[in-house]
Amino acid sequence: MIVYAIKLKPKAERFLKSQDDKTVGLVMEKLRALARDPFAPNNNVKKLVKQQGYRLRVGDIRVVYHIHKNILIILVINIGFRGEIYKEFQ
Repeated sequence: MIVYAIKLKPKAERFLKSQDDKTVGLVMEKLRALARDPFAPNNNVKKLVKQQGYRLRVGDIRVVYHIHKNILIILVINIGFRGEIYKEFQ
């Protein structure tokens, strides 16, 4: 079984450091499941419309990421709350 590596950009790391342990654990659990099979059918994952990449929904938190198939890495671009995460893309 091939498992993708998860790499967090500094912005995503800062968000996680500002959250409580329960929230961080939940987000990391979802990312580990994604790393096991990033192309599995999942109704919490959607392709971004006007940008490259995908978003993972974890409650009110959104994880924006790219999948690099050739090097088996999921690059987490940003993590944030639903109302704030998409502002940087506008």
